Amino acid sequence: MNMSSGTPVLVIGGTGKTGSRVARRLIDKGVPVRIGSRSGQTPFDWNHPETWQAALDGVEKVYMTYYPDLLVPEAEEAIGAFAEKAVRSGVRRMVLLSGRGEEEARRCELAALAAGGDTTVLRASWFAQNFSESFLLHSVLEGSILLPADDVPEPFVDAEDIADAAFAALTEEGHAGKVYELTGPRSLSFARASEEIGEASGRRIDYVRIPHAAFLETLRSQNVPEDIVFVMDALFGRVLDGRNAEPQPGVREATGHDPTDFSDYVRRAAASGAWDRA
Repeated sequence: MNMSSGTPVLVIGGTGKTGSRVARRLIDKGVPVRIGSRSGQTPFDWNHPETWQAALDGVEKVYMTYYPDLLVPEAEEAIGAFAEKAVRSGVRRMVLLSGRGEEEARRCELAALAAGGDTTVLRASWFAQNFSESFLLHSVLEGSILLPADDVPEPFVDAEDIADAAFAALTEEGHAGKVYELTGPRSLSFARASEEIGEASGRRIDYVRIPHAAFLETLRSQNVPEDIVFVMDALFGRVLDGRNAEPQPGVREATGHDPTDFSDYVRRAAASGAWDRA
């Protein structure tokens, strides 16, 4: 395992679902970490390029996540500009978190790869943790998941597996230029996912398919930021059409271990108390 002694790894989005897990793995191995976030000790903001250089000073490796998603129009330019600045600043290894089946994300990947350096792309499926740590948690706690998705299956990926893949790409040789399709080992519909969450948590979790327009209106009524509404519109309106239904071997290719099954994730989340009502 090749680690640079005393040189921090910049983890952009280091307080998020994958970034926090990547940071924890690095810290556990004694690798210094610089958290790239607006509230970080060295502030980083994708919307303010003037914050980028200070975050990059003295850094040789970067884990990149883009908020809110690579689907938004401004992402490609920002990713390309940041990657170029990173390489000029001495960064030699970058790992970009991307999304499966998103043409906008593909363009962001190309922008990052064009900057030079050793870049690895992690194309991830829907995060399993969206049910326990993100926008679907409230619905699970209420006992009813309302989404505009039919029975198209999705191979939900565990964020722990994404973090394992990122850690490997940051600390081991042989990952430069690779694109890993990260999925779970099994595809299941949102309805079936809801059932498995209910079985693991001991609660009834209903899945209700609602019209796409009604879903967006519900998000807006909950004061969800418009950029997040844009991403949800694209994901449920275009991306969730079956193009990503087939599980892929990326987790094993990147980490050497099998991906976590959704049933194992829900048992772990339930045992942690993620779905306990206060």
